[in-house]
Amino acid sequence: MPRYVPEVRLHLADDMTLLWQRMERETGATGTEPPYWAAAWAGGQAVARHVLDAPEVVRGRTVLDLATGSGLCAVAAALAGARHVTGVDVDPWAVAALRENCLLNGVSVEPVLADLLDGPPATADVVLAGDVSYERGMASRMYAWLRRCHDAGCDVLVGDPGRAFLPPGLVEVARYDIVGDPVLENAGVRRAAVYRLG
Repeated sequence: MPRYVPEVRLHLADDMTLLWQRMERETGATGTEPPYWAAAWAGGQAVARHVLDAPEVVRGRTVLDLATGSGLCAVAAALAGARHVTGVDVDPWAVAALRENCLLNGVSVEPVLADLLDGPPATADVVLAGDVSYERGMASRMYAWLRRCHDAGCDVLVGDPGRAFLPPGLVEVARYDIVGDPVLENAGVRRAAVYRLG
């Protein structure tokens, strides 16, 4: 289970690199993306913690969890009383992990395998996004779409431990002492915040 969100049970990798090697060996595929979904990243834990600490953010509302990965934020939203939750990812392994983690937690989340970033904004009431600022090009696409969601009336919440490509103009709504996994995160990760696009 994620260290800072013990209410949520997840299938996670003890060693993401070993899992990655095993997946490539068993599928015969090489050059695949790492299984990012197999870790509970600091920003995602911050969003999930915030949703569980302040359930009114999602209770009775429709929620879309962008780049859902393991489904941590989606599951937290479902546990907090969201009316309908959708978890979206471009990685089919992540979507499979989301399904398994929903079963593990006894919640219902609609899994969607898609890249939404070049399309129209979400129709959900709330959009959650944890750890989407780790690479310049991807962060640029992510935040352009998230801004369109905000402009369309969505409440957009982003979790991040202070990565370099976090854009300006975000309003901090919560901060947590979350020590990142030193194997996966920068050694300096000691806190993660939740921001609202405003």
